[in-house]
Amino acid sequence: MITDLITPVRSKAQLAALKLITKLIPSPIPNMFLGAQSRLRLAEHMAHFDFKRVLLVTDDVLFKLGVISPIEEHLNELGVKTVVYRGVTPDPGFLVVEKGLEVLRQNECDAVLAIGGGSSIDAAKVMALAASNKKTPQGLVGILKARKPSLPLFAIPTTAGTGSEVTIGAVISDETTHIKHLVIDPKVVPLAAALDPEIMAGMPKSVTADTGIDALTHCLESWISDFSSPETELYSGAGVKLVFKYLERACENGQDYEARDAMALAANYGGLALNKTGLGYVHAIAHQLGTQYGVPHGRANAIVLPHILEVNRHSAHARMAKLARLCGLATDTEADSLATDKFIQRVNTLLATLPISREVKGIDEKHFSVMAQAAMKEAHGTYAVPKYLNKNEIIQVLRTISGQPA
Repeated sequence: MITDLITPVRSKAQLAALKLITKLIPSPIPNMFLGAQSRLRLAEHMAHFDFKRVLLVTDDVLFKLGVISPIEEHLNELGVKTVVYRGVTPDPGFLVVEKGLEVLRQNECDAVLAIGGGSSIDAAKVMALAASNKKTPQGLVGILKARKPSLPLFAIPTTAGTGSEVTIGAVISDETTHIKHLVIDPKVVPLAAALDPEIMAGMPKSVTADTGIDALTHCLESWISDFSSPETELYSGAGVKLVFKYLERACENGQDYEARDAMALAANYGGLALNKTGLGYVHAIAHQLGTQYGVPHGRANAIVLPHILEVNRHSAHARMAKLARLCGLATDTEADSLATDKFIQRVNTLLATLPISREVKGIDEKHFSVMAQAAMKEAHGTYAVPKYLNKNEIIQVLRTISGQPA
């Protein structure tokens, strides 16, 4: 009982310090290349810098699909030597980053280009920062652990979800404990990135849906954050409207470049917003579903999101009502409670129309306590959520997700 009283006090102090850091230390915004063929324009941009050799960081699937070769060939034609590291796995661990670092050092690479989803970009971020600071990946875990700038880093995201091409953080897992660790430092933001709908056109519908909901979650958690500001509202509000308008289209027709462009921007805006506001309980609980049951991150967000919106219905009703009006779901004359209802219903309707499985097979009550404790540890003092949940409240969310009675 005493711990329940002390924790919010500590969390408020930590949050105050974190808010000060986000104000004092600006988040860089990369040069952005937009539209079809922008990946090749980014390569031309990189050729201006006379790099000796660039490390291309990606995964084996993209490599075998032939996504990497045209970019590598274009760089080579421009006089930029390259070496490819294709060992990135979903939710990459320290070992993946260490192996990439070894390739980087052996080939004396002086720049890094990430090509892939959030996993490849996050791994590349830590490789580039560890290389320039002569640190292990583990030594960078935490906030502002690096003294020197990163090696020049560039990114070509192949999914529209994480916004990792603009975020100040990277997520790396511990292969032994399966705990996800955060490296938070503005130095990991790429110098430039390309949002190219052509390279995203081949994404399966399920991946498009999963990553799209990840982008939506970033925007929503930013919007209702206590760190939300007029600046972050511009990004998060625009991101939500884009997802509502274009995600279904992107799922229905992968070659719809207008929808692909819009979803790439939604993810980008979500990343810019969360740099200032952080995340929330959707991510804190979704990360546990990933750790315990291997649920892909965007899908885990889709599973948790409706339940956290319900939990925050009263504590964040004014914020959600404002967003409902911004999205044209409610009028200025309607009560906040009704506007909030309409917003939550819009999210639920979207989720119901997407090719996302929201079932977690084999979820076991014996894991609830550990998962709830881990979610609390992640959120308290780190995320400026509308209200802190206690262990029992998080367990209740897990029960609801699993379909078990209260």
